[in-house]
Amino acid sequence: MKITIVAVGRIKEKYLTDAVTEYAKRLGRYCRLEIVEVPDERTPDGASEAVEAKIREREGERILQKIPEGAYMIALAIDGHAPDSVELARQMERWNVGGVSHMVFVIGGSLGLSNEVLARADYQLSFSRMTFPHQLMRVILLEQIYRSFRIRNHEPYHK
Repeated sequence: MKITIVAVGRIKEKYLTDAVTEYAKRLGRYCRLEIVEVPDERTPDGASEAVEAKIREREGERILQKIPEGAYMIALAIDGHAPDSVELARQMERWNVGGVSHMVFVIGGSLGLSNEVLARADYQLSFSRMTFPHQLMRVILLEQIYRSFRIRNHEPYHK
């Protein structure tokens, strides 16, 4: 199985980079992991909704260019499905058993995802109604993917 994470922006803090590296290493025994970063747009202070929409659109175009043909796309969206960890593990297993061999998780920038990206998504996943920094979200997502594989393989993992 291949898992790709397409994320807007780069991680700048070393502690987050270290966490991403650690989870990528752990996931190596379960899947082929690829992390693809697309450039983010600068948001001017006090930007209007129209300017913010244009920024989401530009970032969205970059994201969609990185989605491989035939990949199952999961967009992280605040209004998406909000499973617990066991439910997410079961859902990922259902996708895999159903023939999905490449899952692409998409993390938007600080303004979220464009309507075009959300429309392309096969599934929308929410981790919370709260907003998290998109750089931290990458670590949270990787941890939950790792936890899902541990759960699916009946391997112990802290609760």
